[in-house]
Amino acid sequence: MTGSVPLISESPEDPFSMGRAASVVLDEQGLVTGWSERARALLGYTPDEVYGRSAAELLVDPQDRGLVREATAVCRRDNGWFGFLPVRDRHGVRQHFGLRVRRLTRSTGADEWFLVGAPAQEVAQWELDRRVMDGLFRQSPIGLTIHDPSLVILRINRAIAGIGGITPDQARGHRIGDFLVREDAETIEARLRQVLETGAPMIFTEQPGRLRGEAGERFVSASAFRLDDASGGTMGVALLVEDVTDRHRARRRLAMLNRASKKIGTTLDVETTAQELVDAAVPGLADCVTVDLLQAVDLGEEPLPGGEGLLVRSALKSTAPYPERVMYPVGTLRTFPPDAPQARSLLTRRPVLVAEFDPEAPASGLDPEQAAHARKLGAHSLMVVPLTARGLVLGLVCLWRYAVAEPFEEDDLTLAGEFAALAAVSIDNARRYTQQHRTALALQRRLLPGEFPLHPAVAVAHRYLPAGGAAGVGGDWFDVIPLSGARVALVVGDVVGHGINAAATMGRLRTAVHTLADLDLEPDEVLSHLDDLVTRLAVEHEAWDQGVASEQVVGATCLYAVYNPVSKLCTLARAGHPPPVVLTPDGQASLPELPAGPPLGLGGLPFESVDLELPENSTLALYTNGLIDGPRHDVDDGLTRLCDALSGPPGPLDETCQTIVDSLLPVRPADDVALLLARTRTLDPSRVATWVLPAEPTAPAKARGLTERQLVEWGLEELIFTTELIVSELVTNAYRYAGDPVTLRLIHLHRLICEVSDPSSTSPHLRRARSTDEGGRGLMLIAQLTARWGTRHAREGKTVWTEQELPSRTGSGALF
Repeated sequence: MTGSVPLISESPEDPFSMGRAASVVLDEQGLVTGWSERARALLGYTPDEVYGRSAAELLVDPQDRGLVREATAVCRRDNGWFGFLPVRDRHGVRQHFGLRVRRLTRSTGADEWFLVGAPAQEVAQWELDRRVMDGLFRQSPIGLTIHDPSLVILRINRAIAGIGGITPDQARGHRIGDFLVREDAETIEARLRQVLETGAPMIFTEQPGRLRGEAGERFVSASAFRLDDASGGTMGVALLVEDVTDRHRARRRLAMLNRASKKIGTTLDVETTAQELVDAAVPGLADCVTVDLLQAVDLGEEPLPGGEGLLVRSALKSTAPYPERVMYPVGTLRTFPPDAPQARSLLTRRPVLVAEFDPEAPASGLDPEQAAHARKLGAHSLMVVPLTARGLVLGLVCLWRYAVAEPFEEDDLTLAGEFAALAAVSIDNARRYTQQHRTALALQRRLLPGEFPLHPAVAVAHRYLPAGGAAGVGGDWFDVIPLSGARVALVVGDVVGHGINAAATMGRLRTAVHTLADLDLEPDEVLSHLDDLVTRLAVEHEAWDQGVASEQVVGATCLYAVYNPVSKLCTLARAGHPPPVVLTPDGQASLPELPAGPPLGLGGLPFESVDLELPENSTLALYTNGLIDGPRHDVDDGLTRLCDALSGPPGPLDETCQTIVDSLLPVRPADDVALLLARTRTLDPSRVATWVLPAEPTAPAKARGLTERQLVEWGLEELIFTTELIVSELVTNAYRYAGDPVTLRLIHLHRLICEVSDPSSTSPHLRRARSTDEGGRGLMLIAQLTARWGTRHAREGKTVWTEQELPSRTGSGALF
């Protein structure tokens, strides 16, 4: 800038600029009257050599004069001309020039011609550049806008005009904010100012570019660079814009599908999978999504082939508050009218797109109140996609839009179909797992004991918690088995592995334990027999599954305890099982010293029994390792936590059971858990009578007398005759075949129990006596007179016992 006169720098690329072009002036006759310094440099003639001479004779080769005459004729007709002509220089060399010719009229009325010329190669390149620039504004599909330094629009091309629906003339002199919504315009202008200030270009920045008054979204890819003139001054900024809305939507749909593939099907639970589907689709794809499953699927059963039956609302999600005003809540049973989109989709197994959805239409599937709320909410578009997997229709998913202005389109329907396909396979897997899991649980529950009847030796409470997740049912079990002499067996065990095989093996072991318990074996003997059984089962299983990969049952653990309420002794043995916890009446919990023993199935190793004297109201806790072993702590920590949870003044057993479960276990334990609490009782001394008799011929008579007096005291006179026969027979056998001492015990409970103990280990056998036999009819008589009888062996000697039903008037409920 010099004074007040603005100077504009010429472009160095312009071949007709003053520094690059030759200037010549011709009069009406074609004589040279003006010659520039650049003309001398290009052609070699000085002004003195050309003034007054004919330009045609001086500068045109004779072979090119025809071209000159054609150009001259055009000049006279059009008052000017622009084109290419060969020109001869001072040395006679022909050079091609690009020429611009203009007619000038002097004040005298005479005409002159002003010529500006430059080498043809430079002019051609410049003309090509000009045409390319013109093509950018007229033909380029990429939008281009030129802004001055204040961001006022100077020029836009046709592509921008097509995006915005305006003409180039309408855009000139305006700003971006006059056409875009305020938030998007402010973002773009802030970036353009940064380009103007720093000179650093902006390359392919994607952002919203919504037009004012246009419903729906629009995304553009923007690039910008600063425009500088030849002197380095800033002329403005160029902005290149491409409408990438479709590409953005496609990329967003792909991203949503990728996220959905990670979110859907994370568990083998039908309801959870349905909820994962609606979580993946809202709000990205739809404003409200519901999943309705056939009732059979929700129950884990096989659906009908035609998709018939009631539908259960399994999942619902909406961006609007109080969605239950518009949609039926989760758990609702319903059907759809035959002409509703949902019914058509179920029938044809094909997705249905209702781009313009009328919630108040008769076939909308909504009741009048819901339809009114949907209309008020602005619901305008609906997609229904069936959930199909492995040839079965499982249900359907419905997607609505009300907050997003654009209706659903075919690409949205394709994406919804992908979502549904992912969910359908996962739901069917979950349905199959649920079916199998329920079958296994039903089997396991059938094999586990139910509620235990009242027992005079112990009060019990128990919990069984199946494993959560995909672990499946396990082989944990527990049992309370009544034994002779008012004793009770407490059992807890755990079969290795999970699934149907483990549950079936558990059932076989539990049956075996009952059989062994009926034999009145010692705990270590019971475990020895179980060890043999598990070894045989493993061999059988291996033979069955030859060549087939399957879970091998290789062992089990077990703890077997027998408590005697008369002696207060508890005899325990364990086979690789966690130790019991004993809670004394004063609230002290401890782990008794009890040899661990090998797990069942190893074979050949001995088991040891230990006798514990338990005061009345002691609590014995038996459990499986799932209670104490967890991912966040080891077994020792679990035992400490169990003792802490059990310690304290004894409370109700059921409450104590629940306290232990709540303290030690998560909501869904990783492994099966069996817990059995037994609180010991002792028999009232008035209900037990014990005598030691000498092994002599008078022993039966003494026994009958003692029995009679005791039954009179108990008010059981009706049983005197029968009991005397039983006592006489048992005592007689004892003194004849066993020797001293002979112990007689009577126990008055729900039954009358009679026990005769002797030091012999030989068991009596029931047989039918021949007519010539003098004896052998005693046990046959006892079997006829008693409800049950048997023999149990101790480490020294044996006990023969009987049980008799009490007279009905005495009852049994008040005895313990």
